[in-house]
Amino acid sequence: MDVDEIRTQALARIGASEEIPALEATRVHYLGKNGVITALLRGLGDVEPGARPAAGAAINAAKDLIQETINQRRAELETEQIQSDLTSQTLDVSLPGRKGYSGSLHPVTQTLERIEEIFVGAGYDVVDGPEIEDEYHNFEALNMPKNHPARAMHDTFYLKNGLVLRTHTSPVQVRVMENREPPIRVICPGRVYRRDSDMTHSPMFHQVEGLVVDRGINFGDLKGTVTEFIGRFFEKDLEVRFRPSYFPFTEPSAEVDVMGPDGWREVMGCGMVHPNVLSMSGIDPEEYSGFAFGFGGDRLATLFFDVQDLRMFFDNDLRFLRQFA
Repeated sequence: MDVDEIRTQALARIGASEEIPALEATRVHYLGKNGVITALLRGLGDVEPGARPAAGAAINAAKDLIQETINQRRAELETEQIQSDLTSQTLDVSLPGRKGYSGSLHPVTQTLERIEEIFVGAGYDVVDGPEIEDEYHNFEALNMPKNHPARAMHDTFYLKNGLVLRTHTSPVQVRVMENREPPIRVICPGRVYRRDSDMTHSPMFHQVEGLVVDRGINFGDLKGTVTEFIGRFFEKDLEVRFRPSYFPFTEPSAEVDVMGPDGWREVMGCGMVHPNVLSMSGIDPEEYSGFAFGFGGDRLATLFFDVQDLRMFFDNDLRFLRQFA
């Protein structure tokens, strides 16, 4: 088979290629390592010396033409593929739109707003304070002097110059007592920080603490307040128990549990404000008494929404969060 015949067959085969894979197969057949044109070039050594230049020129010319034609056909096929894709992907504006999702409040935010609404309705003020605290307000003003063993209860993030990321919102209560005269009825929601992370703990979480200071406040007032709040928050009557506990800033102190489907579950700590805490804040413990309570907003959210792993609230998985929209 001479060069002209090979060139004619190759051009016809290229023109008949309807897809890029078929075109690539044609290229390999003629121009590949073991292709027809490549074999002709290798066979030039068998051609008579006088005819060799003309034969080589004819083979190279056919090779260049075949390659150029392949390139042109490849460009045509790629353009056709783009046009086909555009046509198949054209939007039909007459069809109904895809379902969209409107934004909503995070479940923890929903929980905190629910808590605030209950206490504001009961006459409490909502106050906040700095998340970066000094050690005095975070510890010492709460009856935890330096080297007090109670400081081991908190794995604290210490900053420079004696500052810390607050481990609870109790410092806000201290600042309120330092700047207000009784009667005091406040809740202090906000972010707090501790070195702790597992299914029920997070290094950053939300806490709500409450404080009441007035004349004649007793533990019965505390129990009534906590029990009423739990009933309103969960919107059902739950069995509640108070267990004796210890906090350096309250005396007596208690842990509060509620009965759930899987048994008792802890929801908060509470107690009567320690006389030392009142005194350090400028309030006479002989004239006034008070109670305080504190609980995790995230913890209540897990109980209210029946979520087993607290960390799911912070993973920001939209499939999870859309359930609470």
